[in-house]
Amino acid sequence: MPQRDKKPTGFERIYPNIAEWVNSYGWIEIGNDGQSGSFVRALNEGGLVWEDDDDDATLDEVLKACDAFLAGEMSQYA
Repeated sequence: MPQRDKKPTGFERIYPNIAEWVNSYGWIEIGNDGQSGSFVRALNEGGLVWEDDDDDATLDEVLKACDAFLAGEMSQYA
């Protein structure tokens, strides 16, 4: 079977740092968890590393903020 180039598409293209985070460092949760006021959270084995704090933001705005934060967070691991 011929190998295809692994070019980012869709979610990975729009949110590259979230994609890298969930593939290598941790996970994200989206939705009301009944315990916090946040809608999106980034976690790793140590616990919560980021959560949104803007109730009026759109999901896209929150994911972009998470993506930007994770870029800095992952630079500490490099």
